[in-house]
Order: sequence, then C-alpha cells, then structure tokens
Amino acid sequence: MNGFRDIPASDAIVVGSGPNGLAAAITMARAGYSVVVVEAASTIGGGARSAELTLPGFIHDVCSAVHPLAMSSPFFGSLPLAEHGLEWIEPPIPFAHPLDDGSAVLLHRSMRATIAGLEEDAEAYRELMDPVVATWEDLSGDILGPLRLPKHPLTLARFGRHALRSAKSLAESQFSRRRARALFAGAAAHSMLPLEKLATAAFGLVLTASAHAVGWPFPRGGAQQISNALASYLKTLGGKIVTDCRVDALEQLPRARAVLCDVAPRQLLRMAGRSFASSYRRKLERYRYGPGAFKVDWALSEPIPWKARECASAGTIHVGGTLEEIAVSESAAWNGRPAEHPFVLVAQPTLFDTTRAPGDRHIAWGYCHVPNGSSFEMLERIEAQIERFAPGFREVILRRSVMTPADLEAHNPNLIGGDINGGAATLSQLFTRPTARTYITPVPGLYICSASTPPGGGVHGMCGHFAAKAALERLR
Repeated sequence: MNGFRDIPASDAIVVGSGPNGLAAAITMARAGYSVVVVEAASTIGGGARSAELTLPGFIHDVCSAVHPLAMSSPFFGSLPLAEHGLEWIEPPIPFAHPLDDGSAVLLHRSMRATIAGLEEDAEAYRELMDPVVATWEDLSGDILGPLRLPKHPLTLARFGRHALRSAKSLAESQFSRRRARALFAGAAAHSMLPLEKLATAAFGLVLTASAHAVGWPFPRGGAQQISNALASYLKTLGGKIVTDCRVDALEQLPRARAVLCDVAPRQLLRMAGRSFASSYRRKLERYRYGPGAFKVDWALSEPIPWKARECASAGTIHVGGTLEEIAVSESAAWNGRPAEHPFVLVAQPTLFDTTRAPGDRHIAWGYCHVPNGSSFEMLERIEAQIERFAPGFREVILRRSVMTPADLEAHNPNLIGGDINGGAATLSQLFTRPTARTYITPVPGLYICSASTPPGGGVHGMCGHFAAKAALERLR
C-alpha cells in the first residue's frame, strides 16, 4: 500500500487514473508542468480496465469494451499511442441488430452496404446520415467538448436540427419500416435515457455516424491497453503515477498549484465539500445520476450461436428487437422499474482478437440498463433476450461473472448507482455538468475532470483535456 509520503512534489496533482484523469495529466505535462496521478486502486484505468473475471486466461473488460468515440477524439488523435502499444481492431461490421425473423440489420462502414439492407428506407437513411458522416471530422471536434463558440457553426446548426429531437420521434418520422427504426433506436439507447426525451436523437446520430466514419473499434488485449498506453506516454513526459493511495480529503495531498479530480460530484463533495460555499454544495447534491448498468461477462466454449449468421462479423450486437420494445425497456429503467425484456448491449471481441481467451475459446460482454442502484437480479432476463436471437446460447457458457450496480460502484466509486455515464445526459445536464461552472470549482486551483463534465461519458479523454486547459489558463 502506497501512502501520501510517496507522492512527489509537483505543479499539478490528478486524483484518479481513468482515461479522463490520464488525459488531464498528459495535457498538463505537455504544457511543461510537473504532474502526478494518484489512484486509489492497485491498477490504473478506472472505467478502462481488463481482468480475468471468469476463468484463467479469459480477459474481460470490467467496464467499457468498445470505443467509437476514442477514434473520434481530437485529443487521443494528437497522441502517439500506437508507439506505446495501443493497437486498434476494427471488426468488419461495427454493429448489428438481430430481429425475430432470423435476419439482422447491419451497420457497415460503407453507406451503400448499409442501405442495401434497409428496404424502402434506404434513401431516407442516406438523406439523414450522409451530411453527418461527410462532416464528421468537423462536427466531432465541436460536439466533443463544452458549450463554446463552434469552429463550424453551419455544420453544427444542420446537425442540431435533428439532434435536438427525441430519438423515437425522429426514427418514426424519418423511417417507415422496422429495420431502419430498430437500427437507429439501438444506437440512441446508449444514451441511457427514455427515447422519448429531447436530444436523445443526438446519441443515435453521433454513434451511427461514427460507425460509418471511424468504425466501432476496440483495443487488442482489452480496454486496459488504452490506459496502459496513456500512462506510458505520460511517463515519457515526466509524469508520475502513484497507485494504492485513496484520497478521502484533499487536505491529505501535498500542496500543488492545481488539483484535478477525475471523480463524480458525490466523491468531490466527500473530498472537498467543507471548502465549498453552501450554494455550490447544494448544486452538486442535486446533480442527477442516470440509470445503472447490470453487467455480465461470459467465458464461452464457442461463439454466440446467432440465428442471423452475419452477426458473427460484428463487434457489437444490439439485442432488443423493435424500436417500440427498446423504448419500453429504456423508459422502465429511467422510471425505476427493471425491464421485463431489457435492451442488451453485447460485445464479442474474441471473434477478432484471439489474445483474449485460450485456445479456441471465446468471451462475451453484455449489460442492460436498470434503475440507479437497483438490486434486482437481471441475469435471467439478459440471457433470455440473447437466447431469443441466439438459441443455444446458454449451452456454450463455461462461466459467468455478474456485476450489479453496487458491484460496479464498488469497483469504481465514480459509477454512482452503476451509472457508467457519469450522470444523466439530459438536455439540462448535457453541457452544464455538474454545474454551469463545468470544470471549475469555487476553490482556487481545484477542478473536476471526470465524465460528470462535458462532453460526458465515453472513453475519449476530452473531459480531462478541457479541464486541464481551464487549469492552464488560470496558471498562466
């Protein structure tokens, strides 16, 4: 166990070694400041960690598994992460959506190949997505950050015309058939919000466009490799990392010119609440967390036996049936009820990365959304949904690892009630999270740099990068 005496003197201290904490540290170090990262766990990574959760040799991702926004991140794109061991794998098909008739809707990188499976909605899909995909590089730079003067205002305005709508209304008005509606609903449901809520269409547009523009890749060897590469690069800049050092109060830390906390608002209150004015404290207390995740990892004797065989070419599978079914599932979790037929996100990395399981064995990763902090047992319902589209799935399971919302929070205290997005991504909390101050707190030199700041959840490092930029503006 390391102690606070092991923390070297530095200009900046970052509390937490998730992708945002490491991004903040790298941004500070690149600007010439000495920086140390303090991590409570023995392993760095926060939400980007991997471990043998089931059987020896089966490497599972503990939280995040597939990373479309990592490839779109302007900050990650500026780093030489390949030189530090990060290798991206891109499945032939970014994601697939099986249906009850035994077919699947496939999202290809190619627009032409995608619309070939959308029947009468082919041109409607092209009309909606072509402008977003064509301007993806400009658009992603403007939306992956805080609310600010955009570099490409006309592009952003065209995007906003559809993005501010609810996912359900956009899908129903744009598409006439269930295949295109289901495809869009599956992407939009990553928001962890009811699909009737305003701005949920933005999630569907962003994640679908990113699949066309950059794919939905994952790192060879698991999510841990992202954290390892970031840490390795940080060390070349002179940055230090101290693990096994839990911070309960910021007074425990040595003096520094800036302290950046990769923590949720609740953790920040625990660490520094006494230093905050009552008005700021109340705002953090009122911050709304979203639904939690109920997660299962499987060690498998063979790949998932999907009825739609083309699903074997996809890295991610959206299991939930029609738009209407997915909308019911997401609404239930938001309103405090476990869904009877949950929308399940499934990743199957060993179809493309043989380093993750021994011999010809496989792993799968999956979760559904549940009420925040729910203790309801969802394993049976999750596996029933997969069996619905892959009969015989249970017969290939060698071992399971189940993580309830409480388990996820115990693993990573930032996941309040199992919320993997750092807080509900509602319209009111999308750009002013956790407060209108975003990264800046009332305490001079203290910043928050977690997914509870813009642009929110996802492994992209942009929250940490922008928090560090805010700190640098004040240090200079």
